[in-house]
Amino acid sequence: MALTSDVLIAGGGPAGLAAAIALRQRGADVLLVDALQPPIDKACGEGLMPDSLRELAQLGVELTPRQGAPFRGIRFCDERSTVSADFPLCGGFSSGGIGIRRLALHTLLVNRAREAGVRLRWGTTIILKPGQPALLAHEPVSYRYLIGADGLSSRVRSWAGLERGALLTKRFGFRIHYRIAPWSPYVEIHWGQRGQAYVTPVAPNEICITVMSRFPGSVRSDEVIHSIPALREKLMHAEITTHERGALTTTRRLHRVVRGNIALIGDASGSADAITGEGLAMSFRQAMLLADSIAGGSLAQYAAGHAEILRLPQAMARIMLFMDRWHGVRRKALSVLDHDPLLFEKMLRVHVGEEPLRRFLIQDAPRLGRRILLSHA
Repeated sequence: MALTSDVLIAGGGPAGLAAAIALRQRGADVLLVDALQPPIDKACGEGLMPDSLRELAQLGVELTPRQGAPFRGIRFCDERSTVSADFPLCGGFSSGGIGIRRLALHTLLVNRAREAGVRLRWGTTIILKPGQPALLAHEPVSYRYLIGADGLSSRVRSWAGLERGALLTKRFGFRIHYRIAPWSPYVEIHWGQRGQAYVTPVAPNEICITVMSRFPGSVRSDEVIHSIPALREKLMHAEITTHERGALTTTRRLHRVVRGNIALIGDASGSADAITGEGLAMSFRQAMLLADSIAGGSLAQYAAGHAEILRLPQAMARIMLFMDRWHGVRRKALSVLDHDPLLFEKMLRVHVGEEPLRRFLIQDAPRLGRRILLSHA
């Protein structure tokens, strides 16, 4: 007898689990499958910004500082300049971010999905062959909708014929943890000649460092860290607590994310470079849009609204990767922001969705551009 469900989700990472929870909140019968066993790890920066926390709360997962480590904003650093900005007030109160280990976040999402009534099949492979229906470990399965939440190399995307699109950027990332008390109340992004290293507090005595580089195969986390004097000095005697884990980080835009009764979500549906820190926030927004769309009886709403969710993070990725490639422009930009931190605060407001990008481009970007051109940094 075939397994049946309203919605079959392929992929049990945060995007798939968020979609499953959101759909259950609207009454759908959801079956989620993944070939791995939880908790599932992935190389990532492990910082959740205020927008991510708001969306998680809507899914019934409310994080507290005791579950990780709070941070109040973002700091950019290079060899000449340092500029910081706190997250904006939301609804009259400060809304900071939280650094949390990926394994801990995944466990919270799995528990919330189980509590919501999602049927979870771990250690189960979806068999997808051209022109044939999907099978679960050789069992037939029927569903109204199939959701591909299976990551950058999505098999569902390929099987559904949704591969057309553009790979705009591709970089290489590595993550490692150090046992050391966080020295800053910010997530710090350190810019160097070989890439960026961003530092996220994840516990009172532990930090996560994620390194990203556009140089394939020749740059690892220790090389980038050692090339940045501020990090090299702080971490010289710190204990490494985890093995280095690597992953690709891309900016990808697809022509379509829906075909018939199949939809893509998370990295399977397009992505923005990890330096934006918005990967999880995008997935959570997509999950709620997808649930609304299916509750309305079709995938049309999701197909129409998906691109808007990626637009701002991908625009921010373009700006920051331009700064990565052109060191002189980056040095001038950080120098200008160091002398005019209000501009950086406005950029952060745009980044977390508290101010429209269009307003910043009209009112503030021309001033920033002029000052960069005139800067002698």
